[in-house]
Amino acid sequence: MASLSFTTPKFSHFKLSKTIKSFNSNEPIHLTQLNGTTRNHHTLYKSYFHTISSLCKDGQIQQAVDLLTEMDSKNLSVGPEIYGEILQGCVYERDLFTGQQIHAQVLKHGAFFARNEYIETKLVIFYAKCGAFDVANNLFSRLRVKNVFSWAAIIGLKCRIGLNEEALMGFSEMQENGFLPDNFVVPNALKACGALLWLGYGKGVHGHVVKVGFDGCVFVASSLIDMYGKCGALEDARKVFDAMIERNVIAWNSMLVGYMQNGMNEQAIGVFHEMRMEGVEPSQVSVSSFLSASANLGAIGEGKQGHAIAVLHGFELDSILGSSVLNFYSKVGLIEDAELVFDKMLEKDVVTWNLIISSYLQCGLIHKALDMCHLMRSENLRFDCVTLSSILTAAANSSNIKLGKEAHCYCIRNSLQFDVVVASSIVDMYAKCGRIDYAGHVFSSTTNKDIILWNTLLAAYANVGHSGEALKLFYQMQLESVPPNVASWNSVILGFIRNSQLNEAKEFFSQMPLLGVHPNLITWTTLITGLAHNGFHDEALQVFQEMQESGIKPNTVSISSALSACTNVTSLQRGRAVHGYAIRHDLGSQISVSTALVDMYAKCGCLSRAKRVFDRISSNELPVYNAMISAYALHGQAGEALAVYRNLKEAGIEPDGITFTSVLSACSLTGLVNEGLEIFIEMASKHHLSPSMEHYGCVVSLLSRSGRLDEEAFRLILTMPYEPDAHIIGQLIAKCREHNEIELVEHLSKYLLELEPDNSGNYVAISNAYATAGRWDDVSEIRDLMKEKGLKKSPGCSWIQIGEKLHSFIAGDGSHPNTENIQATLALLGIDMKSSA
Repeated sequence: MASLSFTTPKFSHFKLSKTIKSFNSNEPIHLTQLNGTTRNHHTLYKSYFHTISSLCKDGQIQQAVDLLTEMDSKNLSVGPEIYGEILQGCVYERDLFTGQQIHAQVLKHGAFFARNEYIETKLVIFYAKCGAFDVANNLFSRLRVKNVFSWAAIIGLKCRIGLNEEALMGFSEMQENGFLPDNFVVPNALKACGALLWLGYGKGVHGHVVKVGFDGCVFVASSLIDMYGKCGALEDARKVFDAMIERNVIAWNSMLVGYMQNGMNEQAIGVFHEMRMEGVEPSQVSVSSFLSASANLGAIGEGKQGHAIAVLHGFELDSILGSSVLNFYSKVGLIEDAELVFDKMLEKDVVTWNLIISSYLQCGLIHKALDMCHLMRSENLRFDCVTLSSILTAAANSSNIKLGKEAHCYCIRNSLQFDVVVASSIVDMYAKCGRIDYAGHVFSSTTNKDIILWNTLLAAYANVGHSGEALKLFYQMQLESVPPNVASWNSVILGFIRNSQLNEAKEFFSQMPLLGVHPNLITWTTLITGLAHNGFHDEALQVFQEMQESGIKPNTVSISSALSACTNVTSLQRGRAVHGYAIRHDLGSQISVSTALVDMYAKCGCLSRAKRVFDRISSNELPVYNAMISAYALHGQAGEALAVYRNLKEAGIEPDGITFTSVLSACSLTGLVNEGLEIFIEMASKHHLSPSMEHYGCVVSLLSRSGRLDEEAFRLILTMPYEPDAHIIGQLIAKCREHNEIELVEHLSKYLLELEPDNSGNYVAISNAYATAGRWDDVSEIRDLMKEKGLKKSPGCSWIQIGEKLHSFIAGDGSHPNTENIQATLALLGIDMKSSA
């Protein structure tokens, strides 16, 4: 922008004797002795003017004002240009108080000064730059003559305080009044377009830039890049960037930030490296954006390089750069490095403290997060909404309702409970702590409810299976003019599934497209998982296929659920198809998918493929080890199961309860009594795990299979720290039958029937034990008891898949269309077997 011009008035000659001191001196400044009539009034005035101007540019506003006072005391007339210079100095220093004093003097001198176009414009610029919107706007509206400088000032002010629509209205009005926006006004208009995401308007401004030839201005081009970046038009931003003949660090930063903010982190990192290759020294903004992109990608090497560059350039770890470094180390899981950065930061504001607290929570270090909260309070820093949300999240994740209540009380004392983000965190905390009634009360007492708060309570009801309450809330939010989004629909569907209302879940899902709501990845995955876990395996696989046809790419959860469905219907063909999809989309190596694949192949009878999947896994994770041990146990290969168990120690992985269940089951199935007992002892002695009922059941089965029923198996049941359940008793009765321990059967059968009086399988097991011993009267008595209770034996069932069709067979059922051919084939096989024997 060109300088605001003025005309210097001429004054009569006079004499004055003064002394001039250096600008750096703290002593008063005076003018040099003027002898006789050798200096006229005009020359003296110019000396005052240049001295005051130099002082203002040097930031010595008060000394400039002292000279102004001196001029006034000597009756030396002061022109508008001197007031203008001092006002400009106040702009440089953002000295509102001194500027207001100058304004008062201007008004004191009357309309000649107050209505001077130069002074009026300078006052608008001064108040605008100092952020005094009401005064600046009032002065601007009263201007007799508006020029490009006053328009630039008021448009810039409106942009800075967020009145972007008004700024663009001013930009248009300025042109309508015949003023051409210069290269200071245009960047403000582009900034407003970016803030409002008005891409069309921004392109119009771009057209103006090209028309008047401002596209060669680095400042304007950088603003164009920034605008296109904020509007998500990165191709247009890149075209402007590539067309720039000369690029400064601001232009590079605009391109870098644009890529980073739009999730194009790899491109952002590429721009940073290109910038350094071009020899452009990065700024703190450059390094901060580079670190954010590295954090988003989990690029540890690049992020550490960014930190090193910051150190080499001597950048201070202020609240902005320090927070970026801290955020990077936190996101990539290097929490110790994050702690070191936090300790070295010179300035720690609330945002910085919130970041380190959030970092601890992300790593599951709840106690450290709470310790940091106490330390923050000791530094006399008040918790804000973000801090409280983090504390409430910690309480929710640890089910610590005492901590949650303390945080809730703090919110009430500091009037923070009305913030919808905090209210949502409180609702979520109470729900996860099992107090859904408290969550509902907080929700009801919150006046301004946004969609997030509604969805938080919806999710709370859904997670505990309160489908009726969730549905009621879903309709209530619509009555209160809050349209549900896809997250709201997902919660209702989850509520139905958690309450085993699969038909209602499917019906609700089918209504979504009809009402213009498109199911997202979470919707499809929730339905697939719900169907698979509730026994609707074929439907789960069908929905999995429909999900892909709709254009939604399955994630690891949906793929794992589909594999679980394949496992339960023993469909190797469909399991291999899902495996193929996972490989094509680079998901086959994910631990959850690999674990599901090992389990699927093993249970579908293909142990070699299960082992192949296991051997190809690069990372050592316990779940996949457990799946492989279970696979070997299922196929009776106890030696291999024990070998995998021993490999855990070499891999540095600590076994869990599931590991021991699988290993003990393998030992039980193959009769490895000593090995099984040794592992059972190791569980508590070496790994400090308390055996569960399931582990005791495995050992009872192990002992009873080896014939050590009365001596050890029964004694173990009596001494274990749990009341034996029906499963353990049933196992023992089955083994008693094999070893003809009929007296033990009599003792155990009474206990079993008391535990599960309506389980037909228990009666059948006891009856079979009596039948094996030839005690037919007892057999009849058990069967009569079943008839009295109306119990029937559940028929055995098997199935086989041929092509796309699943054929099921139930004992005693001849409904299959090929029953006669099947029976004839079985008869021929029976004859062949007898003849071979």
